[in-house]
Amino acid sequence: MKQVRPIDVNRELKSFIDFPHSLYKNDPNYVPELYIAQKDLLTPGKHPFHEHSKVQLFLARNGKEITGRIAAILNNNHNDYNHTTDGFFGFFDCINDQETANLLFDAASEWLKEQGSNTLIGPANFSTNETVGLLVEGFDSPPVAMMPYNAPYYRDLLENAGLKKRTDLLAYDVPYDTHNDKSVRLLNTLGERLKRNNILIRKINMKNFKEEAEKLREVYNQAWDKNLGFVPMTEHEFNHMAKDLKMVLNPDFCLVAEQDGKFIGFALGIPDINQVLIKIKRGRLLPFGIFKLLTGLKKIDWLRVMVLGVTEGYRKLGIEACLYGTIIKNAKENNIRGAECSWMLEDNYLMNKAIEQINGTLYKKYRLFEKAI
Repeated sequence: MKQVRPIDVNRELKSFIDFPHSLYKNDPNYVPELYIAQKDLLTPGKHPFHEHSKVQLFLARNGKEITGRIAAILNNNHNDYNHTTDGFFGFFDCINDQETANLLFDAASEWLKEQGSNTLIGPANFSTNETVGLLVEGFDSPPVAMMPYNAPYYRDLLENAGLKKRTDLLAYDVPYDTHNDKSVRLLNTLGERLKRNNILIRKINMKNFKEEAEKLREVYNQAWDKNLGFVPMTEHEFNHMAKDLKMVLNPDFCLVAEQDGKFIGFALGIPDINQVLIKIKRGRLLPFGIFKLLTGLKKIDWLRVMVLGVTEGYRKLGIEACLYGTIIKNAKENNIRGAECSWMLEDNYLMNKAIEQINGTLYKKYRLFEKAI
């Protein structure tokens, strides 16, 4: 008998986290999430998201066999900031069975309606500040770091359950052997022009990381505030993310734009750690995964440029081009072959054009869905 019910976090969280590993065991492009990180994210009291919002996890079963999972997410900060009553779903994974998918969405919708929500949006794990979107184009390669992956049939499951497109999120492939290096060649010229306005591009200061991170949070919350679905990150959330990223951070790819000491923009590229994680069975670091991780980090040759933004009033001065150009220049010096720039809103024409001008190619597309509940 097919059924969906809320999980007991203490007893069933491991089953919730592990379900995708079984579902995708024969898919060469699937990258398992680190178990320890997923457990931290989904456990109330561990991750700062739970300080202001609520999450309910569900598992679908057919008899004793687990056939799907979903998280219903009430993001109070999102609703307060955007003056909405939205509900979100995330961590959606399911066998190719419409009845099971419908039961999962019904369970999430009912829980969210009880919390006062009237719209279901997703997938988001938990918000646009974390992993977001359903892959709808570009299934022929693994995802890069902190980007989602799913089977092609998921789109049909969502659409047949009544969910419709809200917006698309774009990922660009920028291989450095074919990219247009105009931004690199213009670096000196642009840099001199920015200096005349007392604007400096520099690497993040790792010795003063905590103070630098706080300034970056202020820029992040200003530069992205007009983006669809944006919600400001709390100090605790940003510090939690920064602490995780610091473990793989290379200052060559974390750049700051400042004017007279004031941060006005930044760019962040992270090594594509998925090149290593794809080899770590079921996301477990112990007993052998930790050695694969430590030795594999040195061999990573791809980058994900995951953040690049400039605060309002400082755009179109050449800061964006300088940030891109410096990352490209530094990547070559670090034996990086190329990068994925992601994700970009489909209507962010300024940034999308900038990536296309350096011969970036749109190669993956992710979608946010919604429906009234």
